Amino acid sequence: MRLLVLATDPVDADAVRAALPGEELEGSEVLVVSPAVNQSALAFWVSDSDEAIADAESSAQATADALRAGGVRARAQAGESEPLLALQDALATYPADRVVVFVRDDEEGQRYREDDIAGEAERRFGVPVSEVRR
Repeated sequence: MRLLVLATDPVDADAVRAALPGEELEGSEVLVVSPAVNQSALAFWVSDSDEAIADAESSAQATADALRAGGVRARAQAGESEPLLALQDALATYPADRVVVFVRDDEEGQRYREDDIAGEAERRFGVPVSEVRR
């Protein structure tokens, strides 16, 4: 299985496994993408994306490291700040069989338009998408 994990914050291997009941991750290839979201509206408007990119790279790497520690082949990359655009970019070069989206279940998640990513991604990209609220 080729799995794409989209998560703004680091996710442990157990959370990824729990999102895929009945599926085995061993032998799978996983691409972890973390959108480079700005921590404030001001940073967004002044296009101060360096910190957001660094945070996204760190988050994606932490998730990929956790998966590799659990025996899964995983790699990490930062993505665009808009989650659907980050998915679109990743799927252009990584033909995933499944996508798991970890969504913030708080006010901040709403601010970054994490609502209904799964439904919209399935409609746009034709790949099964699971959404996990955190």
